[in-house]
Amino acid sequence: MYERYEDLESLVAAAKTNGPVKIAVAAGHDPDVIGAMKEASEMGLAEGIFVGNPDKINSLAEDAKFEIPSDQIITELDESKAALKAISLIREGKASLLMKGKINTATLIKAVLDKESGLRTGRLLSQVIVFQVPGIDRLMVMTDAAINIAPTLMQKAEICRNAIQVSKAIGVDCPNVAALCALEFVKNEMPATLDAASLTLMNRRGQLTGAYVEGPIALDVPLSRFAAERKGIDSPLVENTDIFLAPDIEAANILYRAILYFAGGESGGIVLGARVPLILLSRAETPETKIHSIALGILVGKAEEL
Repeated sequence: MYERYEDLESLVAAAKTNGPVKIAVAAGHDPDVIGAMKEASEMGLAEGIFVGNPDKINSLAEDAKFEIPSDQIITELDESKAALKAISLIREGKASLLMKGKINTATLIKAVLDKESGLRTGRLLSQVIVFQVPGIDRLMVMTDAAINIAPTLMQKAEICRNAIQVSKAIGVDCPNVAALCALEFVKNEMPATLDAASLTLMNRRGQLTGAYVEGPIALDVPLSRFAAERKGIDSPLVENTDIFLAPDIEAANILYRAILYFAGGESGGIVLGARVPLILLSRAETPETKIHSIALGILVGKAEEL
């Protein structure tokens, strides 16, 4: 069992004890990534190896007052080839994590999944977000707001397994998983309820292990004992849910934005399922989110080695 981290600050502090790790940045000529890696370097968290346009990388680094050693810049102007070169650094053991720079996400994912030169494992790729919100004194996980648009039942099971892996890496030995839907009843007209019920049964029958899964369940029940009592639901998930599994990418993305902008939450996220965690940072993410994501990738990567 790993140490349990109660907040993102302690998660970052723990990651620093394993750092600095090397991060291969695909198309590293991105100002937000340069800024994030400068902060990570100054913290002793991570060092970047930037694959991309060297003139742009050096110019952006100069603007950020960030000195990047010449041996940490690899020239590759073509976006797709930059992705493959960054991946080759992982395969050769020269870097431990892969980060998205100024490159289309689909292009990077295609390179990751390349049968000959990528980082395939046979597992499904999915995004896992660790977050905290005011008023709740523990870290929680949600998935998948970025990769799988309309996952099938078996894909949801894989998404769940990735989230369980992250939960264990942050110290939750047997996480409680809420398979979210609009209500707590199975209805043919609402396919997500059928999937949630199937995931619950798979969990009880030993097909989906390492956690307690329950669904279908609406969002109010895991968060409010009052709501659970009014609905007549007695569940270990009530006010004690670790993983929120959304039914599709739209629900997950809306939930994620609500966590940040309505609830004032903070987060960090990675993509699992490849040989190493992937850090896919949006320009809309705060500098703090970027550091949290790097730290999370370090801890999950370390847990995979053990």
